[in-house]
Amino acid sequence: MIRVALLSAAASLVLAGCSNLLHSDAQPTQIYILRATAAEASRATADTSPTAPSLQIPRPSADPGLATQLITLVRSDHRMDYYLGSRWAADLPDLVETLTIDTLRASGAWGAVHESPSPFLADYLLQINIRRFEADYTSGKTAPRVYVVLDCTVAKRIGRDLVAAFVAEGQADAAENRLSAVVTAFEQAANAALTTMADRSAAVARTAPPTASAP
Repeated sequence: MIRVALLSAAASLVLAGCSNLLHSDAQPTQIYILRATAAEASRATADTSPTAPSLQIPRPSADPGLATQLITLVRSDHRMDYYLGSRWAADLPDLVETLTIDTLRASGAWGAVHESPSPFLADYLLQINIRRFEADYTSGKTAPRVYVVLDCTVAKRIGRDLVAAFVAEGQADAAENRLSAVVTAFEQAANAALTTMADRSAAVARTAPPTASAP
């Protein structure tokens, strides 16, 4: 009987240990997405010409510290930091690529817009570098201002001849210092930059004829 009691006590300790391992006081990570609202606004009026050239978006590059799922903020003295317990739904370059493709497809300026990689050959390439995508607290205000700055280069796919280079940027003030409000400001700033990108790239599509595709 004593042996049975000892075994029962040992089993209780093992179960208690498992229970402690399964329990955590850590807050769950919040995952945030951004929508291309500029695309929603223009999709209804988009009218793509069948002779319009096609465009491919290689995976964007990013300045140091930005190629991550973490949501970036900047404090005084150029200190980069990240919001605790939150992240984007994908690495930032992949997120920006998706927003860009959705916006440009809805613009109606291009015959087709392809992701990278893609089995289809495009007439032009749009390379993007994410220079800023951050909530800036350096002004001393409680709520941050969000900055999005994208360096854009359009080139012919064949020969890689430069066609246009421009900067697309946007900014928005968060209504309050809450992450939901900051994410809303990110979406507003990103869509302002995407609208500029769509307008500038549309000018390229209008003035540059389709190039001959390689066999």
